[in-house]
Amino acid sequence: MSAKTVSYKISITAFVLFVLLIAGCTKPPTQEIAKAEKALEEAKLKEAHLYAPDIYKKAEESLKNAKGLVVNKQYKEAKKAAEETVQFAQQAIKMVEPGKRKIKKEAELVLKEVEKSLVEFKTLAAKAIKKKVFAASEGVEGLIGKWEIDLVNIKEKLQNRQAKQAYDDLNAIREEIKSKKEMVDSTISSKPEKK
Repeated sequence: MSAKTVSYKISITAFVLFVLLIAGCTKPPTQEIAKAEKALEEAKLKEAHLYAPDIYKKAEESLKNAKGLVVNKQYKEAKKAAEETVQFAQQAIKMVEPGKRKIKKEAELVLKEVEKSLVEFKTLAAKAIKKKVFAASEGVEGLIGKWEIDLVNIKEKLQNRQAKQAYDDLNAIREEIKSKKEMVDSTISSKPEKK
């Protein structure tokens, strides 16, 4: 074989390899996108969106970015973004259990606070009813009954590992009680004592 023939064959082989390399880089990273979607779905099933919301949101944004890059035919960057999505999703999954423990602990503290506020509200409402500040004592009693039932349901949620839902419900009840307490307190304060 002559040097020209060898040089020609090497050139052809290099060109074919170059074309194959370019062709491999120019196709969309469909497998990586599918893997990223699956990882994000798994993270959501494990409640990462509730207990590790910041990192879960990063995973969502990364996947959205990857899909946008595919549309713009920036396949290399899209592949990298899809791989980052998987990493973020896996990181979020790892943060679920510690997040649940933290929220449960916070919910238990709020539960004690709400129970104390409810007792204070009952005392205040009884005082208001006794002073005849409230004509509709049944409405107050109904509200107290509703909150007591809500607290039973919240305790069940805490037992069933639904700490985030229990925490959110407790905060809503805390605000309701606070609002009603302020209203009753201002009503009692504004009405003069009857002698």
